[in-house]
Amino acid sequence: MRALGASVLVMESLTLGFAILLAIKDQSTAGIIYGSIISLLLFLTAGLLKRRSGFYIGSVLQIFMIAFGFFVPSFFIMGVIFIGLWAAAIIVGRKGEAARAAHLASQAQKG
Repeated sequence: MRALGASVLVMESLTLGFAILLAIKDQSTAGIIYGSIISLLLFLTAGLLKRRSGFYIGSVLQIFMIAFGFFVPSFFIMGVIFIGLWAAAIIVGRKGEAARAAHLASQAQKG
Protein backbone atom coordinates (compact mmCIF):
# COMPACT_ATOMS: atom_id res chain seq x y z
CA MET A 1 0.00 0.00 0.00
CA ARG A 2 2.90 2.33 0.78
CA ALA A 3 4.61 1.82 -2.56
CA LEU A 4 1.46 2.45 -4.57
CA GLY A 5 0.49 5.47 -2.50
CA ALA A 6 3.98 6.94 -2.67
CA SER A 7 4.12 6.52 -6.44
CA VAL A 8 0.78 8.33 -6.84
CA LEU A 9 1.92 11.20 -4.61
CA VAL A 10 5.26 11.58 -6.37
CA MET A 11 3.58 11.57 -9.79
CA GLU A 12 1.12 14.19 -8.55
CA SER A 13 4.00 16.29 -7.32
CA LEU A 14 5.79 16.08 -10.67
CA THR A 15 2.60 16.79 -12.62
CA LEU A 16 1.87 19.80 -10.45
CA GLY A 17 5.44 20.98 -10.93
CA PHE A 18 4.97 20.95 -14.69
CA ALA A 19 1.62 22.71 -14.30
CA ILE A 20 3.38 25.49 -12.42
CA LEU A 21 5.36 26.11 -15.59
CA LEU A 22 2.03 26.66 -17.37
CA ALA A 23 0.81 28.96 -14.62
CA ILE A 24 3.90 31.17 -14.77
CA LYS A 25 2.84 33.00 -17.92
CA ASP A 26 -0.88 33.20 -17.17
CA GLN A 27 -1.30 33.51 -13.41
CA SER A 28 -0.20 35.72 -10.57
CA THR A 29 2.49 34.77 -8.14
CA ALA A 30 -0.17 33.43 -5.75
CA GLY A 31 -0.87 30.50 -8.09
CA ILE A 32 2.82 29.76 -8.44
CA ILE A 33 3.43 29.87 -4.69
CA TYR A 34 0.30 27.77 -3.97
CA GLY A 35 1.32 25.17 -6.56
CA SER A 36 4.89 25.04 -5.31
CA ILE A 37 3.81 24.50 -1.71
CA ILE A 38 1.32 21.78 -2.65
CA SER A 39 3.88 20.07 -4.90
CA LEU A 40 6.46 20.07 -2.12
CA LEU A 41 3.94 18.77 0.43
CA LEU A 42 2.87 15.96 -1.91
CA PHE A 43 6.48 14.93 -2.38
CA LEU A 44 7.23 15.02 1.36
CA THR A 45 4.04 13.15 2.22
CA ALA A 46 5.21 10.23 0.09
CA GLY A 47 7.87 9.66 2.74
CA LEU A 48 5.31 9.84 5.56
CA LEU A 49 3.32 6.87 4.31
CA LYS A 50 5.09 4.62 6.82
CA ARG A 51 2.60 5.95 9.35
CA ARG A 52 -1.17 6.00 9.17
CA SER A 53 -1.16 9.80 9.42
CA GLY A 54 0.64 9.96 6.07
CA PHE A 55 -2.42 8.53 4.35
CA TYR A 56 -4.67 11.09 6.04
CA ILE A 57 -2.38 13.93 4.99
CA GLY A 58 -2.24 12.53 1.45
CA SER A 59 -6.03 12.40 1.33
CA VAL A 60 -6.32 16.03 2.41
CA LEU A 61 -3.73 17.05 -0.18
CA GLN A 62 -5.94 15.51 -2.88
CA ILE A 63 -8.48 18.25 -2.19
CA PHE A 64 -5.79 20.93 -2.50
CA MET A 65 -4.72 19.31 -5.75
CA ILE A 66 -8.21 19.82 -7.19
CA ALA A 67 -8.26 23.37 -5.84
CA PHE A 68 -5.24 24.14 -8.04
CA GLY A 69 -7.78 23.96 -10.85
CA PHE A 70 -8.71 27.54 -10.01
CA PHE A 71 -5.26 28.53 -11.28
CA VAL A 72 -4.91 25.98 -14.10
CA PRO A 73 -8.43 24.83 -15.10
CA SER A 74 -7.32 21.47 -16.49
CA PHE A 75 -6.39 20.48 -12.95
CA PHE A 76 -10.01 20.03 -12.03
CA ILE A 77 -9.94 16.98 -14.31
CA MET A 78 -6.40 15.96 -13.34
CA GLY A 79 -7.31 16.20 -9.66
CA VAL A 80 -10.27 13.86 -10.12
CA ILE A 81 -8.06 11.40 -12.00
CA PHE A 82 -5.46 11.48 -9.23
CA ILE A 83 -8.12 11.02 -6.55
CA GLY A 84 -9.19 7.88 -8.40
CA LEU A 85 -5.59 6.69 -8.51
CA TRP A 86 -5.14 7.50 -4.81
CA ALA A 87 -8.28 5.55 -3.88
CA ALA A 88 -7.20 2.65 -6.11
CA ALA A 89 -3.74 2.62 -4.50
CA ILE A 90 -5.30 2.37 -1.05
CA ILE A 91 -7.84 -0.32 -2.01
CA VAL A 92 -5.47 -2.45 -4.08
CA GLY A 93 -2.71 -1.95 -1.53
CA ARG A 94 -4.89 -3.24 1.30
CA LYS A 95 -5.90 -6.29 -0.74
CA GLY A 96 -2.26 -6.94 -1.58
CA GLU A 97 -1.18 -6.67 2.03
CA ALA A 98 -3.99 -9.03 3.10
CA ALA A 99 -2.96 -11.56 0.46
CA ARG A 100 0.68 -11.27 1.53
CA ALA A 101 -0.24 -11.76 5.18
CA ALA A 102 -2.30 -14.86 4.29
CA HIS A 103 0.58 -16.23 2.25
CA LEU A 104 3.07 -15.65 5.06
CA ALA A 105 0.68 -17.29 7.53
CA SER A 106 0.33 -20.35 5.32
CA GLN A 107 4.12 -20.56 4.94
CA ALA A 108 4.54 -20.36 8.72
CA GLN A 109 2.08 -23.21 9.21
CA LYS A 110 3.91 -25.41 6.72
CA GLY A 111 7.32 -24.80 8.22
